[in-house]
Amino acid sequence: MMGHFNSAVVIILMMVGLYIVIAQGNLIKKLVGLTLFQTSVFIFYISMANVEGGTAPILAQGITLYSNPLPHALILTAIVVGIATTAVGLSLVVRIKAAYGCIEEDEIEASEN
Repeated sequence: MMGHFNSAVVIILMMVGLYIVIAQGNLIKKLVGLTLFQTSVFIFYISMANVEGGTAPILAQGITLYSNPLPHALILTAIVVGIATTAVGLSLVVRIKAAYGCIEEDEIEASEN
């Protein structure tokens, strides 16, 4: 089981995030679910990029197995983009709250009709 610990964490986080997005009507809770889902993708990508026994990509005598730093750099970029999109989502929720007076999907849909 310990060999698949990262995979288990990824699956659990992904399913919890997906459940929150589908089951909750509160827009803030939906954003939290999306963030959990996004975090599981980050963990999955970094786990797949791990090279057992690999070292930093610095040329040295006797080292033949190197880890690729590109996936880690891409995840750092994805984290920044994820924070920015979460901030935009939160600002949209603030505007929806100002316009409709609530952040529940059912109440917003009922007030539109």
